[in-house]
Amino acid sequence: MEACNVLAVLKNTDPFEILEPDILARLAGKIEVRQYAVNTYVFRQGEQSRDRLFVIASGLLEMTVSNDRGVEAVIGLRRPYDFLGETVLLSQQTYPGSARVKEDLMCLEIHRRQFEKLIYTHAGFSGFFGALLAERMRLLYGEIAAERSYEAYSSAESPLFGKRVSEIMSYPVVTCSMKDTITTISRIMAEKDISAVVALDALQRPCGIVTESALVKYLIARELYPITTCRVEQVVNSHLITIEAESFIGQALISMIRNKTQYLIVMERGRLVGIIAMVDLIKLRSTGQMLLSHNIEAQQSIQGLLTISQEVDRILGDLVAEKAGIGEILNVMSELHERLSQRVIALSEERMKREGWGAAPVDYCWINLGSAARYEQGLRTDQDNAMIYADPAPDMRDAVDGYFQKLSEMIVEGLNACGFPQCAAGISPIHSLWRKTQGEWIHMIEHWSRTLRSEESRIMAILLDFRPIWGNKSLSQIVADSMFEAFQKAIHGSHKSSGGQTPYRIPVSFLGTIVTEKSGVHKDEINLKSAGILTLVNCVRILAVNSRIREPSTLGRLESLAECGAIGREDLNLYRSSFEALMMLTLEENLRKIHRGDKADNYIDPYALRKRERIILKDALAGVSRLQKYVSRNMSGDWLRDMM
Repeated sequence: MEACNVLAVLKNTDPFEILEPDILARLAGKIEVRQYAVNTYVFRQGEQSRDRLFVIASGLLEMTVSNDRGVEAVIGLRRPYDFLGETVLLSQQTYPGSARVKEDLMCLEIHRRQFEKLIYTHAGFSGFFGALLAERMRLLYGEIAAERSYEAYSSAESPLFGKRVSEIMSYPVVTCSMKDTITTISRIMAEKDISAVVALDALQRPCGIVTESALVKYLIARELYPITTCRVEQVVNSHLITIEAESFIGQALISMIRNKTQYLIVMERGRLVGIIAMVDLIKLRSTGQMLLSHNIEAQQSIQGLLTISQEVDRILGDLVAEKAGIGEILNVMSELHERLSQRVIALSEERMKREGWGAAPVDYCWINLGSAARYEQGLRTDQDNAMIYADPAPDMRDAVDGYFQKLSEMIVEGLNACGFPQCAAGISPIHSLWRKTQGEWIHMIEHWSRTLRSEESRIMAILLDFRPIWGNKSLSQIVADSMFEAFQKAIHGSHKSSGGQTPYRIPVSFLGTIVTEKSGVHKDEINLKSAGILTLVNCVRILAVNSRIREPSTLGRLESLAECGAIGREDLNLYRSSFEALMMLTLEENLRKIHRGDKADNYIDPYALRKRERIILKDALAGVSRLQKYVSRNMSGDWLRDMM
């Protein structure tokens, strides 16, 4: 077949037709053309990848699959301008079926090297094939989730993610207008035995909620308004949290915990259809453990928090067993862990006063770093924290720092008692490197922006996952502003080139096979956290700061990157699927180890996984490798090595 005919085939084949004519012409000159006779095979089921994409120029192919008894079945046909072998090319797995020639076949064969070059240099082309990989991960994981045993880890009696909000919401909703008197609303509450009424605006849309607790607070405890003349608009809470009627109950509970509310407004296609209260969830026995989170603030000792934290651990097993999505799991567990941390800090402040240290001499802010800052804690992880405190008078510097060192020691001790181990790398305010005044943090950041020194680059990478959780959070805002400004200068004004080299290769190339440990206690295993999750997290973080995105979570950063056009929607789906798959595989393996009495260590034997899980793992690592190469090709600067 002549080159011009090859070009004509490419122009009629999706997605090659989206490429520029000069790119197609160069590609056409590098394509191998092969002919296959009737009843021969382009590839057979079970064979290793041939490292090429096949595009049919003429003829007809049968796609067949053989069962365990060798019985072959035709599952589809491929005609001119169809391509095949793409999923194996993208994941380097064996062919799941055979391609048998039904009519004399002429085939264009595009080698992996040429295909990979197109993937990394043309976003639309890349997105097309990334979407195929992401969709396969989604379908395979859906099959696995459907088979997962509910009893595997759970002690709850009914799944939170099997029941819909519409099944337990209250309806019709009792409503009022903003001008109604509180005496009228109170009478309605008493007659109908309800604790909340939804306020509507002039267009009959929900605009607030009046609750019994608000009436007690404003009219009785504080006596802010005379009861006889007070109107709804004076005591209404206009901060409404809504949820769709088809959402799962577990999602409703997550929303209540995250937003610290007792009520959710249920909507359907923009219409008010119901209301759900925390008391409705309390009636469900399966929510009992999760509702222990509301007891965290009531604990008056570290020992009390330890008891609660053990109950929190059991929630994780419930969520996994109930087939909750990884996003829901991470949201719930991160929120509960943060509540525990905040209570530990409050108890530590009280202890400082009891032991004669007094109240904090200046304002301070406690910062979460790492997975806690990114809302990505499933199992409890090491403490990764920092502290910012207001600049004291020069003659008070040592005394003030001594106070915060002592407070930090108490907090770290309390967190450790509650099951958050101290950071082995020393990322903790008990060390002066992570405990600084606002001015000292800003000075360090400005110094790094001038020198880009490796040791400071590693600190800066950690600081990018930065979220204040206690104290005067405004102290952190100026530090964050300074940090983002420094990164913009580094990214856009870097005078050194990394030459496109990646600092660490994940244990599978874009089209490679899984590489395991060769010796030691983890022989034939890989660490999913270091092998894939952290690389993906680090790359997404770099892209996010380049786009001035301050969202701390990996999933949130990916969504924001897609919204601002930094990545395509297809790339978003691939990277999100890769992250979710790696996180869930890691979480489930760690839970299995804990159930057996072993230590959770993030290691997994890929060849002990079920076939579908192994396919998901390979696909996910292929997605991470693609993201890493994209960042390396598009970002320059030796300092990036310290952040990837």
